[in-house]
Amino acid sequence: MSEQVTASVAGSMDKQLSEKTIENHFYKMTVDNLNFFYSGKQALFDISMNIKENRVTALIGPSGCGKSTFLRALNRMNETIPGTSWDGAIKLDDCDIYQDFTDASSVRTRIGMVFQKSNPFPKSIFDNVAYGLRVNGIKDRALIAEVVEDSLKRAVLWSEVKDKLDHSAFMLSGGQQQRLCIARALAIRPEVILMDEPASALDPISTSKIEDLIRELRKLYTIVIVTHNMQQAARISDYTAFFYEGKLIEFGETKKLFTKPDKKHTEDYITGRFG
Repeated sequence: MSEQVTASVAGSMDKQLSEKTIENHFYKMTVDNLNFFYSGKQALFDISMNIKENRVTALIGPSGCGKSTFLRALNRMNETIPGTSWDGAIKLDDCDIYQDFTDASSVRTRIGMVFQKSNPFPKSIFDNVAYGLRVNGIKDRALIAEVVEDSLKRAVLWSEVKDKLDHSAFMLSGGQQQRLCIARALAIRPEVILMDEPASALDPISTSKIEDLIRELRKLYTIVIVTHNMQQAARISDYTAFFYEGKLIEFGETKKLFTKPDKKHTEDYITGRFG
């Protein structure tokens, strides 16, 4: 299975199917002096950060601080917005994602995105998960079925939908739809998963399931998540970055940042004095 998908999906599936362990401490992505602009107005200022492999990195900060802009820059999603520009470097392993890839779609195959609002396609549950495989030219039905099942299991959704794969994705609850979107992202075997407030619209039970899923997924994937929920960041992340007015104020191990931050500005934010 992995050889066929590897050939069609950017050479990443075989790497992911070999169970990577959480003891891996290499930097998966590095960001050096990133500046970002919307129609000439600067939104990010000299951001530098090392993102460790098989870890969860949380991005926190008040609304409009640049954390979602930064997240989207990590897989060139900002290119869909007219008038954007940038300078600096973002590397995936040793490859600059803006300089060494011929197009953004090849980057997004390796760096997947899960959005704040679940966005299932108007298709069946099965076809939602299979979509990326088919777009990448996979036609083997048995292979597609195997990957769909595997992805739904990784998203902890298989037991809930295995008998209704041909049903519309819209019949699922909000929490199930978000896990379906995660399964869809997993199907093309990315190396990094970006999540933009994936549980903000969910009830506490669904949120807990998403958080449990994130903890499990970090064994195989590098995860970067935007969240406004301080408790959530403390619960699920290994590293936390605090953004304010487009600048990275502080970045470090989550436990230290939440208990003994280096910057008073960080302490003021996480203790609710502003934001």
